[in-house]
Order: sequence, then structure tokens, then C-alpha cells
Amino acid sequence: MKVLSPFGPKIASLKLSGGSIKKINIEVDKIISKKNLLKKLDYSNKLVGQVRQEFQLPKIFIKKNLEKILYKAVKDYIFKSLGKKISKIKIKNFWIVRQFNDEYNPVHFHDGHISGVGYLKIPKFSRNKKLTQTDGSIDFINGNKMLLSECIFNHQPKVGDMILFPHYLMHTAYPFKTKGERRSFSFNLEIDKKIANVFSK
Repeated sequence: MKVLSPFGPKIASLKLSGGSIKKINIEVDKIISKKNLLKKLDYSNKLVGQVRQEFQLPKIFIKKNLEKILYKAVKDYIFKSLGKKISKIKIKNFWIVRQFNDEYNPVHFHDGHISGVGYLKIPKFSRNKKLTQTDGSIDFINGNKMLLSECIFNHQPKVGDMILFPHYLMHTAYPFKTKGERRSFSFNLEIDKKIANVFSK
């Protein structure tokens, strides 16, 4: 895990195993194939994304396959960032985003304390003069650009990438012009309130 500090709020960048990616994709494909289940798990009405499908993963699947991975990552993130050990982690929500040609996520922030995004499928984005280098990427935004101070951190996603960040950090996922699916997951977690509340003694 790398903990980055491009402009104040610290961001963690790490890699998920191929086995974890495969398990999540199999579960996602299973949900997509069952219309009733897809309708039951639909999460799009609670999100800002201008995308085709956004739905939750079943809590049983998360507990069995992802909980330990997320908990370890968040504990490492907090310790490397603050030098503090957390004892409480609660997953508030966890959902899948299926993004296709011309779809996007506008600038927004999350709830909870710690948020994350991970990448499951990435199409081959074209790079030419007509297309910007931001196609299909994610921007994290904080403050204003000033001398020796950047305000945007851009990440070009690859399968297996996972990024952790404080829930309040503004971010946006850009559209792209190519065939294929950009499949990702997002989540929000709560941690110990005494650590999350920077004004507590």
C-alpha cells in the first residue's frame, strides 16, 4: 500500500488480488443474469451517477469474500496516515458501478468516514488528439490550485486498483468513447468516532 498526500487529505493506493477480482466479477455477472435479483439490489436511486447500472452486492457475499480485505486495508491506511490503531470498522454500503460509452459520475462526495473505489474491468481507452487523457479516469479534487499546491489528483484506473480516501473528498469519474464496460465498486465505512472526529480530545 502507498499512502499519498497530493494536496492535504491522504489517499491510499493498493492492489487487489486476481482471485478477489474474479470472485467479485462472477458475483456481479450472476446478479446481472437475474432480472428479479438485479431489481432487488438496484441502488441507482440513491446515487448521483449518470450510468446504466448501479447495484449493491449481497451482504453475505461481502462478509465472506471482502470484509477481511477491506478491514485490513483501512487499518493500514489509518495507521500509516495518523499513527493510530482503529478497533471499529463498519461497512455502511457497498455497490457496483457499470459504466459504458458516454456515461459518467459527476463531482460528488460520500458519507461515512472512509470511502473507497476499486476496479474490476477496464476497456481499452483510445488515446488520440480528439480524446483527452482523462477519458475513463477518476479525479480527486481539493481546494484551489496555487503555487506549490495542486488541487486535482488524477488516477488512470487499471484492473485490481483500489483507492481509499476520506469521505468528504470530492471526486468525479469521466466518460469515455469506446466499446466495453468500465466496472468498478465503491463503498463507505465508519470507524472509531474518536479517531474520525478530529475535534475530539
